[in-house]
Amino acid sequence: MIKADRKEVLRYLGYRGSQPSAEMTEMISDCIRQLEEAIVPAFVYRRFPVVFHDDGTMDIADMHIRSEGLFRNLKGCSAVYMTACTIGPGCDRLIRRAEVTSMSRAAVFQAAGSAMAEDLCDRVNEEIRIREEKEGNVLRPRFSPGYGDLPLELQRDFMRILNMSKECGITLTDTLLMIPSKSVTAFIGAAACQGDAQQGCDACAERADCIYSYREEL
Repeated sequence: MIKADRKEVLRYLGYRGSQPSAEMTEMISDCIRQLEEAIVPAFVYRRFPVVFHDDGTMDIADMHIRSEGLFRNLKGCSAVYMTACTIGPGCDRLIRRAEVTSMSRAAVFQAAGSAMAEDLCDRVNEEIRIREEKEGNVLRPRFSPGYGDLPLELQRDFMRILNMSKECGITLTDTLLMIPSKSVTAFIGAAACQGDAQQGCDACAERADCIYSYREEL
């Protein structure tokens, strides 16, 4: 079952080094309960070889990509997964309804929905990790279109290559936003284990400028 880690929810809400009031704690619990009943998780992924070029570009599937950030992230990988995950449209409906009566409640749905989407991504990541571990490989951190210098326009390629609309009900707006909003696309590299594989935020070259790498205990 997809869950919303409460520490993650509080982090998305901006609680760092402080605790919410009893009223807010109760609201968070109620919103999480409603979300657990409303979400319809879905995901799709495919594995492709990756080819690196001396000019800092890469070939993945039928794409020729220029991105220093993704190049650093995938360097040394022999394959890369393209993934798409969503918790479905239920969260968006709850947010819209809450916005009419309580923006605080809408913010909690936003935060809890993001935490649930992250949990789904982690579960898919683990499924892929187990698969690659059998081949003696480890995974690099997820790297999404729009992050760092990786063009957001690649969302169209994800849509096309993964057939996201049919496989998990994700569509794109004209401005490349995903619907449902709590959806995530990402590249995940697979490389032969060298005995000292970095994982998660610690392996990401962009982490110094990323507010989401913050992991102080609340």
